[in-house]
Amino acid sequence: MDTKILLTEKEMPTSWYNINADLPAPLPPPLHPGTKQPIGPADLAPLFPMELIKQEMSTERYIEIPDEVQEIYRLWRPSPLYRAHRLEKALGTPAKIYYKYEGVSPAGSHKPNTAVAQAYYNKNEGIKRISTETGAGQWGSALALACNFFGLECKVYMVKVSFFQKPYRRSMIETWGAKVVPSPSPDTNAGRAILAKDPESPGSLGIAISEAVEDAATREDTHYSLGSVLNHVLMHQTVIGLEAMKQMEKAGDYPDVIIGCIGGGSNFAGLAFPFVREKIVNKKKTRIVAVEPAACPTVTKGPYAYDFGDTGEMTPLVKMYTLGHGFVPASIHAGGLRYHGMAPQVSLLVKEGIMEAVAYEQNPVFEAAVTFARSEGIIVAPEAAHAVRKAIDEALACRQAGEKKTILFNLSGHGHFDMAAYDEFFACKLEDYTYPEAKVKEALASLPKI
Repeated sequence: MDTKILLTEKEMPTSWYNINADLPAPLPPPLHPGTKQPIGPADLAPLFPMELIKQEMSTERYIEIPDEVQEIYRLWRPSPLYRAHRLEKALGTPAKIYYKYEGVSPAGSHKPNTAVAQAYYNKNEGIKRISTETGAGQWGSALALACNFFGLECKVYMVKVSFFQKPYRRSMIETWGAKVVPSPSPDTNAGRAILAKDPESPGSLGIAISEAVEDAATREDTHYSLGSVLNHVLMHQTVIGLEAMKQMEKAGDYPDVIIGCIGGGSNFAGLAFPFVREKIVNKKKTRIVAVEPAACPTVTKGPYAYDFGDTGEMTPLVKMYTLGHGFVPASIHAGGLRYHGMAPQVSLLVKEGIMEAVAYEQNPVFEAAVTFARSEGIIVAPEAAHAVRKAIDEALACRQAGEKKTILFNLSGHGHFDMAAYDEFFACKLEDYTYPEAKVKEALASLPKI
């Protein structure tokens, strides 16, 4: 059995998979932030190109990937699927462990799968500039890369704590020609309001989203771009799972357990959704597990309720698992997992029992990352390390029970720009932080009454 399972360029998916076609229950509609009534395409037109709005609301099962997008995908796609033989040996487990490695993209993560598509559709509609937010910097760098390919300007509002924790992500963003500022910033009304209340605010994805949305809404040449949460974003990521299904078939295997980390839900959905269809339509028994930080326990502690996607209450209300749009997370290193909400489709599937969720503290996550690096050789991002932790725990449970399960997880990005986090772990300076129930209740007090 080979360690690396590859596909040829000709085997790369030519369509994205849209989970809306197969959801087990109707998805609650997004609501206008002012009227609280269901929104339509006209409400989204100031922020997104019409083709993305159509994809957002589509129930068509497969949507063709434009040739121009496929051409850029071929810089790194199809991405490899690995059998983790050395990790299996280190754990002494009878389980088979596979991982889909998205760190081979130029930006080092799965994020360009949607960034390239979004930049393409904006360029086609005549847009000159895109604004966005970024947590750990992976989305910001991916969109900067994509805008560079299509000749678009890009403005990135980076969560302040990550702006200073991850300086080389900032450098990547600037290398590809985008402008990046720490959020909250003095560049927008939303940012100035936050700074007036708390000049030392560490920022949050909710705040950065407010700034990026305001930026786009106040300029005719600018659209807003989001790296997770929305349906069209998750759909673009399904190239991961569609490739993985072909690769697992080549390996003569099929997963009993599928694992991914969750912040807004994009990399997890990208791997899981094609397998979710097999579970819903063809009654496969695969367990599908989302892993989040205990410091930002959106799915494991938050209610399933309508909430704003941003702190400034500018975005549509969507029904999702949420910690409240005023939630400001602890400054953990997994910056991409610090979002207060969860993708509506992921939320619905968890609510319906199709998928499940668990939460981990920082130190066990980094322990797993080091174990993985010392066996498989890849230094993983703190976000992806959450999936590694769960995969290892599942494999150890198989060892204890003598079960021969097949485990598949998404290694969504490398950690080459996260070595300061590893330094803190080796120096025993990482703090385990579980978000207190009292803080959860406090953040949820601001939930809109729907």
